[in-house]
Amino acid sequence: MQFKDHFSGAADTYAAHRPSYPAALAEFLARQAPRPGLAWDAGCGSGQLSVLLGDRFEHVIATDGSAEQLAHATPHRRVEYRRATAEASGLADASVDLAVSAQAAHWFDLPAYYAEVRRVARKGAVVAQSVYNLVEVDSRIDLAVRRFYADKLGKFWPPERRHVEAEYATLPFPFERIEAPKLEMHATWTLAHFIGYMRSWSGVMAMEKALGAEPMESLQRELEALWGPRGSSRDVRWPLTLRVGRV
Repeated sequence: MQFKDHFSGAADTYAAHRPSYPAALAEFLARQAPRPGLAWDAGCGSGQLSVLLGDRFEHVIATDGSAEQLAHATPHRRVEYRRATAEASGLADASVDLAVSAQAAHWFDLPAYYAEVRRVARKGAVVAQSVYNLVEVDSRIDLAVRRFYADKLGKFWPPERRHVEAEYATLPFPFERIEAPKLEMHATWTLAHFIGYMRSWSGVMAMEKALGAEPMESLQRELEALWGPRGSSRDVRWPLTLRVGRV
């Protein structure tokens, strides 16, 4: 099965600039699981959610198909990183209390992944997916980012990006639903960190490979006029969409 690898070439940027998830997400998932035993984080990237799960579960197995992503993953004493695809985890049958993916399910072969979830899940285990769309700062910065997104990046996004834009409403989720809370990710970033985050987007990486650095440099100049004093920090946020169910 082909692994759709869009991030190995920028694994260091991804690890340094991707936002962290709220602790409330891991807390909610742990409460729903039949026991706080084993959590499986599929498509874990550099472990942004994995380490939070490690604070709530006895053991977390975090898998990704990219060796480069895993090499930059954040260590945690309860998190075991393994190179494996979401569709072939290598986990034991009926061993998992939580199967979760964060900002990753749109890359999966979902029928194969869901079959793997059912194989590895204990009775009553929880399956969960989290996704976030565009970052929010304020009305002027948001407008500049959305204009860049629409006018410059459109043709460079992989086709799976449409599922993120639809907040996963276009993806099947054949599980008994569990009502999930409304959560957001928050960070306090300088403009340099914000630009670094945007450079971790698969669409931006493809655009820069085709067109060079000028489109992002032009956006940075525009944002410099909107951000505030040089070196200042702004609050940034991402509303989360959660899909949670029971296997």
